[in-house]
Amino acid sequence: MKTEKKHKVLIADDDNISVLLLTNNLKKFNLDILVARNGVEAIEVFKANQDIALIFMDIKMPNLNGYEATKQIRAINPHVKIIAETAFAMIGDEAKALEAGCNAYISKPINTEKIIRLVKQMLP
Repeated sequence: MKTEKKHKVLIADDDNISVLLLTNNLKKFNLDILVARNGVEAIEVFKANQDIALIFMDIKMPNLNGYEATKQIRAINPHVKIIAETAFAMIGDEAKALEAGCNAYISKPINTEKIIRLVKQMLP
């Protein structure tokens, strides 16, 4: 029987409800889930776990926003998949997130079907 590789996923979000919702949605994929509560912590967690395959990056976080954290993570690894997420969706946010280096963009409240589709698309 072939054993699937267990992917690491980082949830970078300061909102407990969002972290819980994402974690619950990701459980069905048998992932190793790490959590960071701000942009600085997201970079630190990524540096310590450079085998992270996917990052859910909240755009509005304390200490360092998701755009800047994404740019710094991209400097370390240009290939990691990053999904931007925000509760404050405004016109132009998606373009700004993609320009910062994110692979995809979702708005809150988080849509379960969209999360599942994105994870299947992003993880090999």
